[in-house]
Amino acid sequence: MATPDFIKNLRADAGHQLLWLPGVTAIVFDDEGRVLLGRRSDNGKWSVIGGIPEPGEQPAACAVREVYEETAVHCVAERVVLVEALDQVTYGNGDVCQFMDITIRCRAVGGEARVNDDESLDVGWFPTEALPSELHETGLFRIKQAMADGPTWFDRG
Repeated sequence: MATPDFIKNLRADAGHQLLWLPGVTAIVFDDEGRVLLGRRSDNGKWSVIGGIPEPGEQPAACAVREVYEETAVHCVAERVVLVEALDQVTYGNGDVCQFMDITIRCRAVGGEARVNDDESLDVGWFPTEALPSELHETGLFRIKQAMADGPTWFDRG
């Protein structure tokens, strides 16, 4: 996935040590109730759409921007679905990150789903009852929470 310039600058000083970073996931539904997914170019697996906010960028604006940048779909943010500290990740180059994810339910309002950058191999709309089998359990959980009408989910641990 593309690394924002501000993180490249941090890495120049911090090396590979752990960076605690914000992350935003967008669960986008169309008028038919289908969910928008992208097949990632780094691992070839279907995934929910997400990214890292730029410094000062609001989470909802990040969700809308990331969806458009990756899929050419215009959307509006509707509500926060969940907030969760994710497990630490070590990338192939040795960089270590841990993300505080804010997942936002979004509604598509225009555009045609297509690959719109180099982060995806494919994008598409999927009925929630027919999601790709390789979709990671965290993506499945976020979709489930976005479909629920309950309050924002967070780990009470």
